[in-house]
Amino acid sequence: MLILHDPLCADYGSSMRPEQPARVLTAVPFLKESHPDWIWRLPTTAVPDETLLRVHPAAHLRRLDQPRDFDPDTPYFRGIGAHARRSVGAAVEATRYAVTEKGPVFSLMRPPGHHATAGHAMGFCYLNQIAVAALAAQQESGVGRVALWDFDAHHGNGTEAIVQGRPDLLYCSVHQSPCYPGTGLGDADNCRNWPVPPGASRADHMAALLLSWETVLAFRPDLILVSAGFDAYARDPLTHLSLEIEDFGTLGRWLRESGRPAAALLEGGYSDELAQLIEAFLQAWAAE
Repeated sequence: MLILHDPLCADYGSSMRPEQPARVLTAVPFLKESHPDWIWRLPTTAVPDETLLRVHPAAHLRRLDQPRDFDPDTPYFRGIGAHARRSVGAAVEATRYAVTEKGPVFSLMRPPGHHATAGHAMGFCYLNQIAVAALAAQQESGVGRVALWDFDAHHGNGTEAIVQGRPDLLYCSVHQSPCYPGTGLGDADNCRNWPVPPGASRADHMAALLLSWETVLAFRPDLILVSAGFDAYARDPLTHLSLEIEDFGTLGRWLRESGRPAAALLEGGYSDELAQLIEAFLQAWAAE
């Protein structure tokens, strides 16, 4: 298991907000102590504007450096443009590793990205790293079909809006509804959604995840990119779902058994047990 992580990703934010530095500050030492055999690497990919402009217009890139909040959930932080670019760089590097080395790779970075639309930062997200990574894989590494699998408890509205209508990309999301951001209620073109009601049983949620995973496999992707959000956990403070730690292990096992090149990127997950949830997912994915 390769984990890409830059400690600088914890150098912004506030403990008063759910998406806070503690998410990675607690996860990193826990994972390193629990799995000393896993490989850690400082991501070094600097993403040029040319790569970002495939997804985000120049006006949005300039807006990231203006000291004004984007919305109440997505404030301006000093240097947030650079932090968001580092997160995208790690996603692109993880994707490249998955394509060339065929091994499991996880980008343990922040900020997350799946709510960011082409022109707007929202929902703790400033740049949409999974969309940028998918297009970079196709246009820079010659990858054909890419499936984006999003098991975060919130719908990745930004990712869906960016990839919709591209037949060589498939977006599949399982998410709580009603819930922020209020999208993902139905299917559109190459985007498939499985809304799960608040309080849904664990069995029903896992059944929806299995259907989404079968849809990913039926697409026969050359590469799978995962928006790995851990806020569908039963004790996450922002949602009302019922998955347990071992269920995230099941998701990792599905990835391993597929045998397909894959990279996963951290999205949400706000409980005090985030480190254990990540571990369950990665351990099952990396198991021999």
